Amino acid sequence: MIRTFFLVLIFGIFVSCLESDDQYTLVIQGYDWGPAVNKVILPMERKLTSAEGLRFTVEVTRQAECAELRAEDAKGKRQITAVYVSDSRGNRVSQGTHVTLDLEVSPELVLSNPFFYSTDNGCSGNNWVTYRLQIFEEMENQSWIEEKNRILPLVEKFKLDQSYSFSPDLKLNYAFYAPSDSEAKTPLIIWLHGGGEGGTDTSIPLLANRAANYASNEIQHFFGSAYVLVPQCPGAWMHNEDGEVTWGRDNDAYNEALMALITEFVKENPNIDSNRIYVGGCSNGGYMSLKLILLHPDYFAAGFISALAYKSEYLSEQELNSIKHMPIWFIHAKDDRTTPPEETVVPVYNRLMDLGADKLQFSFFDHVGDVSGEFGGSDYHYSGHWSWIYSHANKARINSDGQAVESLPGQPSLMEWLADQSREKR
Repeated sequence: MIRTFFLVLIFGIFVSCLESDDQYTLVIQGYDWGPAVNKVILPMERKLTSAEGLRFTVEVTRQAECAELRAEDAKGKRQITAVYVSDSRGNRVSQGTHVTLDLEVSPELVLSNPFFYSTDNGCSGNNWVTYRLQIFEEMENQSWIEEKNRILPLVEKFKLDQSYSFSPDLKLNYAFYAPSDSEAKTPLIIWLHGGGEGGTDTSIPLLANRAANYASNEIQHFFGSAYVLVPQCPGAWMHNEDGEVTWGRDNDAYNEALMALITEFVKENPNIDSNRIYVGGCSNGGYMSLKLILLHPDYFAAGFISALAYKSEYLSEQELNSIKHMPIWFIHAKDDRTTPPEETVVPVYNRLMDLGADKLQFSFFDHVGDVSGEFGGSDYHYSGHWSWIYSHANKARINSDGQAVESLPGQPSLMEWLADQSREKR
């Protein structure tokens, strides 16, 4: 009995030490290119008023369950850019029992990314890695080797892993944000992810395409407040029943289920203003956004579509004529080789304009640049397919001839324009 008591006591002390001394909290922020671990929060053994003199080293290991990472992407040191006393959420304080380390991040720094992208069967698209840090502080002789918690700013505003069953064989997961002051009639923003964000983990489309930013104060401001709905496809939106990519050639396998999810969500949230429902998406999600608008032109108030993956050759004049008065803002890059603009957005836009479309906007960028200005600005080029960056960052602006400009006084930004659209105005 005594022996058992002491074993339990020792085990309890061991667990307590793990919880208080060597566990850290990760902060994972969404950026234009995707997620990155940009901070780590460390509990200290004593109260501090300054982090001056502390000397930390941070090493990371990344492991993927379904793929083998390159050696340089699997292990290495993280560079520290700032050290300060903080609370347990990483906020600076004058005195406290935590220290936060700001870590270097960039689009090229793979070791900062808690995702990896794969094209392998059974592992395709964006996936979480197992992300482990080993941290040591020389002056206090303290180390941290276990993750206690992780903070995902903006993503925490969403209710994750909701689900809608359309049929016994088809279930769609989704995440959503509901504004706290949603008693008044409130618009709904629907975002449809690209082909690399399918599956069953709704945090992936929120971070990989930075869709969580639609719940940010900056974007919510334009709408007063707005619901945000982010459905997730089990596969890819423009797959047909056989799992083949259609580009609009034949019917996809998901549009009926998706529309049923949307209408059910609106029904369950009666504060949503049915005259101000906006649907947008990128690539595969751009295809599906246009598909829903074609099938239900009287349901949506406007569309915002980047890297459109619907080929013009599969759109009839009758279909385009039915949406010629629909407000749609297209965003694309000229060097997009995944959804070539000469096969998709350019002829679609031109054909709609020839039919008398009067509410179209088209931001057509030479390249997808660094809109943050932190990594080279317009001189830094992302993949030409990533034009959704201009959507999430609200950096798509237009001038009178429809050509894209980064900033033009007097012209509305994408979100300002979107918030002004209503079915009642059509």
